[in-house]
Amino acid sequence: MAISAFDLFSVGIGPSSSHTVGPMRAALMFASGLRAAGDLPRVARVKAQLFGSLGATGHGHGSDRAVLLGLAGERPEDVDTDTVTERVAAIKQAGRLRLLGAHEIAFADTDLVLHRRKALPLHPNGMRFTASDATGQTIAERTYYSIGGGFVLDETAADGPVISADTTPVPHPFRTAAELLAHCADTGLTIAQVMLANELAWRTETEVRAGLLDIWQVMRDCVTAGIARDGVLPGGLKVPRRAKALHDKLLAEDGLDDPLYVLDWVTLYALAVNEENASGGRVVTAPTNGAAGIIPAVLHYYTRFIPTATPEGVVDFLLTAAAIGVVLKETGSISGAEVGCQGEVGSACAMAAAALTAVLGGTPAQVENAAEIGLEHHLGLTCDPVGGLVQIPCIERNAVASAKAINASRLSLRGDGTHMVHLDKVIKTMRQTGADMHTKYKETSRGGLALNVIEC
Repeated sequence: MAISAFDLFSVGIGPSSSHTVGPMRAALMFASGLRAAGDLPRVARVKAQLFGSLGATGHGHGSDRAVLLGLAGERPEDVDTDTVTERVAAIKQAGRLRLLGAHEIAFADTDLVLHRRKALPLHPNGMRFTASDATGQTIAERTYYSIGGGFVLDETAADGPVISADTTPVPHPFRTAAELLAHCADTGLTIAQVMLANELAWRTETEVRAGLLDIWQVMRDCVTAGIARDGVLPGGLKVPRRAKALHDKLLAEDGLDDPLYVLDWVTLYALAVNEENASGGRVVTAPTNGAAGIIPAVLHYYTRFIPTATPEGVVDFLLTAAAIGVVLKETGSISGAEVGCQGEVGSACAMAAAALTAVLGGTPAQVENAAEIGLEHHLGLTCDPVGGLVQIPCIERNAVASAKAINASRLSLRGDGTHMVHLDKVIKTMRQTGADMHTKYKETSRGGLALNVIEC
């Protein structure tokens, strides 16, 4: 499967790539399939069932809203985040939903079922959509899996599980870090240059660079929005927004006497992004929404505090991060429901550490070393969001991981790239650890902090 940087970095809606973005895309795929088959006019009702982790934490992650919006024809990339609550409320109040914005059907709360303790076989994030006519006869039924980062797998009873795999040939195909480093050694290219050469299979170089700078702009806009807002986050926990207050404090200080003042800014950037994500705002999936603050925070660190930073460096940063993301997606996992938060925050930390190392002049070996450090020291990290919301411990966890990514980069740059444990081995360990991890620690909110923190 060929994976582009624009697959890993996509503009979407909070609070979760697997629980919000994925379900919205799956619902849209189902409705679009009905139209393509010519069945849309016959549909009188659509029933959606969410299983496993989606069922357990669907309300907290906005999965129910995402499904309704997807059926209505909305895409995560351009849905108006400011009107989501009102639109969903209007659908429920009227008891009517317009499929793809064109065909009106009846809708009741019983048409959207969250199975809290029932799972489908292929992945914890399973969904099943059933369309029926006015007599109750089934017109179509499809099963989908949201496998992390907004990627959706489509399962059909006749054909078995399939994913909309891109089979575009690329000049430097790789699945593992070893293969990626081999391309660098054989060609003399950097990791960013290898990734750029592959991107040219889909887009011109001008389009790639412009597209990545657009992604960076959305990241910057997200930080700006997060800094501008205060109050409490939605969802019932009454978690206070902290980014604005921290921003005001940092502006009032010069930081000259504090050698760690810069890290407070890094913390601010991560908090701002993840508070926007938690409130259902516009974010860049990087590579997931639950870990969306790490790469923007470290990239802000590069552009603001590294004197040699350039727009070209921003492009190389994102290309390098994407290359490591490809390896993680292909051989590991970026799904918290599958392997715990080591697959989300750990993966984002590895990507950010590698990218920063690259733009600071690191060799491919040092870049791989930084990614390995960033991921290794997140092994075993559970995903246990309190109340099923992407708030506690998720927001602070992004801030801590951002600082850890910078530390991993600095550690690797102080060496020569030689190290005992390689990234591929750590990714293999992550998958094994995730398989051994009890289900209650994998985005179900039935263990860990989610069980022990008293909700107020």
